Amino acid sequence: MTAQIIALAIFIALFALGAIRGVHIGVLMFAGAAGTALLLTDMPLDDVVAGFPLSIMVLLAGVTLFFAIAQLNGTIDKLIDRALAKVGSNTLLLPLVFFVITGAIASMGAPLAGLVMMPVGMQVARRYGVDYALMGLSMCFAIGAGGFAPTSLYGIVTYSTAHGAGIELDPFLLFGIAVVTYLLMLGFSYFVWGRGSRAAAARTAAAAHRDSAVLTRGGASTASVEFGEGDDDDARFSAADATTEAAADSAAPFNQEQIATVLAIIVLLASVVVIAAVGGDPDIGVLCFGLSAILLLLKPSRAKEAVVRIDWSTVLLVGGIITFVGVLETMGAVELLGDGAKALGSPLIAAFALCLVGGLVSAFASTTGILAALVPLALPLVADGSLPGWALIAALGVCSAVVDVSPFSTLGATVVATAPGEEKDRLTSVLMRFGMSMVVVGPVLLVGGLVVPAMIAG
Repeated sequence: MTAQIIALAIFIALFALGAIRGVHIGVLMFAGAAGTALLLTDMPLDDVVAGFPLSIMVLLAGVTLFFAIAQLNGTIDKLIDRALAKVGSNTLLLPLVFFVITGAIASMGAPLAGLVMMPVGMQVARRYGVDYALMGLSMCFAIGAGGFAPTSLYGIVTYSTAHGAGIELDPFLLFGIAVVTYLLMLGFSYFVWGRGSRAAAARTAAAAHRDSAVLTRGGASTASVEFGEGDDDDARFSAADATTEAAADSAAPFNQEQIATVLAIIVLLASVVVIAAVGGDPDIGVLCFGLSAILLLLKPSRAKEAVVRIDWSTVLLVGGIITFVGVLETMGAVELLGDGAKALGSPLIAAFALCLVGGLVSAFASTTGILAALVPLALPLVADGSLPGWALIAALGVCSAVVDVSPFSTLGATVVATAPGEEKDRLTSVLMRFGMSMVVVGPVLLVGGLVVPAMIAG
């Protein structure tokens, strides 16, 4: 038991050290896994290396490569332009519209790519009098919801880890749970901060009709976004000042490369849905590599920059953590942790405590890292059948993401950074209260509204 406790202490210490010192946690975890196995167990290094999740690596690399191509050739920008052009200027619907558009972008491989909509959303909020808190929260919620899509990072990590442990978690069900949760949060935000937006809608409706105003993304472009979950865990994007060039580009027709990319996106989504509908297990990573190869053959000059944009940082982050967790499982440390959770006296209390810890830590650290670390640690709680595994893992995943509106996270910090100077203090306060409240509200909502009904249903 002493070796197991030491191994758990090393795991926690490396996580904290990486966050504090800004060192890539995946590198620390992989080295820590090898060192722990050599010093505290008789595991050969070959077994440690075999614990690296190659299937997740293929998924993440394939998906981020495919959608990097779609970003670079301007297809994603063009789809955003078409969506905004259909909106008109209905002020009251703007937060919902940005929720849908941002969520669609976040579902395309990397949730942080949705950050490109932040400066656009804040610019539109200023123009039409939408409350900055409502607009910022709507885009944060969208990134979280889109991130749990079967083709995006949070969903891939969560359901792949569950499947690796033999727990059947339908990726579409996980996505649906996340979307419903975030829509409830958006509805609450409309109730609290939507009053000013409703008043602004009445004030600007006549002017919007006179001017035939059409929303555009301005100068912000997804092609300029760099995303990942490395030591800086940040995304960079161009300024959002509206320009004549951007407006002209938004009206231009799709070129041949963009048409091919749109068709590839349709083929990818249709393939995933059809294969899952007939009871198969679609390999999204392989599908993305195949479609990426076709697109790169059509435009070979795109290959070099697209390959560079594969999110290797996240691959290493997830791989290092899961490799260390594999060592902990071999040592029996995960089972020991599960026994400690069971000692709380009730499986539901243990589930609530785990979701609470996931939310609290995720408010200050990488959500992807928390998902990779905590999902395997939940397995002992479902081993005896007292808790439905799919429900607990889905609840844990969503609870770890709903706190990301905190100004300590990349999402919340970007909302504050793209808001006008006079709004920054207020937004920091709003996002702080909302994010910290979700540390508790998330587990109450997900455990009470998902795990408990799943237990009753048997």
